[in-house]
Amino acid sequence: MKLGSALAPFQYPAFRTLWSATLFSNFGGMVQAVGAAWMMTQLTDSATLIALVQASNTLPVMLFALLSGALADIFDRKRLMLAALGIMASVSLLLAVVTYRGWIDPWSLLALTFLLGAGQALYNPPWQASMGDLVSRADLPAAVTLNSVGFNLMRSVGPAAGGLIVAAFGAAVAFAVNAASYLPLLLAMGRWKPPPRTMLVGPEPLGPALAAGLRYVALSPNLIRVLARAALFGASAIAVLALLPLIAAQHPEGGSLMLGLLLGCYGVGAIIGAALNPRLRGRLSSEHIVRVAFAGFAVATTVLALTDNVWLQGLALLPAGASWVLALSLFNVTVQLSTPRWVVARALALYQTATFGGMAAGSWLWGAIAGSYSVSTALLVASGILLIGAIVGHWFSQPEYGQLDFDPADRFRAPPLALDVRGRSGPIMVMVDYEVAHRDVPEFLRLMAKRRNIRRRNGARRWALLRDLEKPEHWSESYHIATWDDYVRHNLRQTKSDAEVTLALRELHRGDGDPEVHRMIERHSVSPQDHVPLLGKMEVPGT
Repeated sequence: MKLGSALAPFQYPAFRTLWSATLFSNFGGMVQAVGAAWMMTQLTDSATLIALVQASNTLPVMLFALLSGALADIFDRKRLMLAALGIMASVSLLLAVVTYRGWIDPWSLLALTFLLGAGQALYNPPWQASMGDLVSRADLPAAVTLNSVGFNLMRSVGPAAGGLIVAAFGAAVAFAVNAASYLPLLLAMGRWKPPPRTMLVGPEPLGPALAAGLRYVALSPNLIRVLARAALFGASAIAVLALLPLIAAQHPEGGSLMLGLLLGCYGVGAIIGAALNPRLRGRLSSEHIVRVAFAGFAVATTVLALTDNVWLQGLALLPAGASWVLALSLFNVTVQLSTPRWVVARALALYQTATFGGMAAGSWLWGAIAGSYSVSTALLVASGILLIGAIVGHWFSQPEYGQLDFDPADRFRAPPLALDVRGRSGPIMVMVDYEVAHRDVPEFLRLMAKRRNIRRRNGARRWALLRDLEKPEHWSESYHIATWDDYVRHNLRQTKSDAEVTLALRELHRGDGDPEVHRMIERHSVSPQDHVPLLGKMEVPGT
């Protein structure tokens, strides 16, 4: 049977296996979340500490996601994910033991949930970046949506199950269930054989890799817009999840089961949102979907603030869950399809840093407002900010993803060198000479503006465009690269979309053949010791 586009990722056996194993892990995570949230309500009546349970899960993602993203782009992603899963399973088991022995207090609970969040921060970027290794580019949006479906499928049943487990057996058993839930995923991940990653140069050092990720996103206006809206959405929408334990506790019949049922309604809404996602993407622009998500969550938050009726609260959580999935899955897919593979894990990490950083700050803020005023006041303020988030899209609209081809251009071939240049040799200065007719200068300058941004995003420094005073039709593009290895990386990072600019510039070149490229190594002294010997009959590096 031919699968529809929404289910197409299930055609890939590796995706199917890992997705199924992830369901168990997500179930355990939901059970653990209910156990931790309810345990805190039993340990303290401080609204701030109760809301900080949510912050302790999200703050580590903000702190460590970029580091994990850089590691995922330069090292083996499978090993990184196995290490993260091992950390989370161990911390969950420790949390179960500490709780069972009666040693738990508010601060140790926050500390251990923080460590769980740190494991999740280590796991998320390589897992999200691995979607491109599990499915084709055309099926990537569906794979991201199915991940959301799986997570929220467990969110619809996991919290209720967690509430029953906590009510019947206590929080320690809920934490033990979470520890056991990692075992199927560890087994599936261990058996997965990702495609080999060919590298013509050695791994990029961690410091430059972090800088490269920050630089790429900073020089990508579309990504900046996505990150800004994601941070605003996370900071305001997290009010519901952060304060839901207090909402459940306000009911006379409230308890861990009540909290689980309310979270289950939220999860059902998320599944509805995931089901509507493909149809909405076909009919609405990205910006309109984001506005619907902000506005829908604002309405749901307002209802939660103004009613004490548990049935109305459950109904309000349906559009809240749907809006959550619509917004975050769209942000995720936009980042993945607007970023080349060499930096995708770092871009996703920065997206998660913005989103979860907003969630962590929001959890603290809404808990503080609820403690100083009331839960209803906190929810109404959050609703107002969500409405502002919908309105600002009029000036900072979301980009449409998939319009540019970010697959590697694969056009670079290392040139033959006459000097004994090693990978760490440098700095390297590159000059490209053009001959441009006077009538083509405006178009040439327009393309060079794009070229400048591409060069800088891919690692070039001190880019400049020079024009010969005596021969105005002669132009030279120049830029610097720290080392020869960095120069090779710079060229390997070129995408098919970048190559279109290169081809358009060649069309404007009026000289014989292609524009001439000069690759030079800088010397800042004239000492004989700086002399680089000729290669002679030595093998040319990079060939």
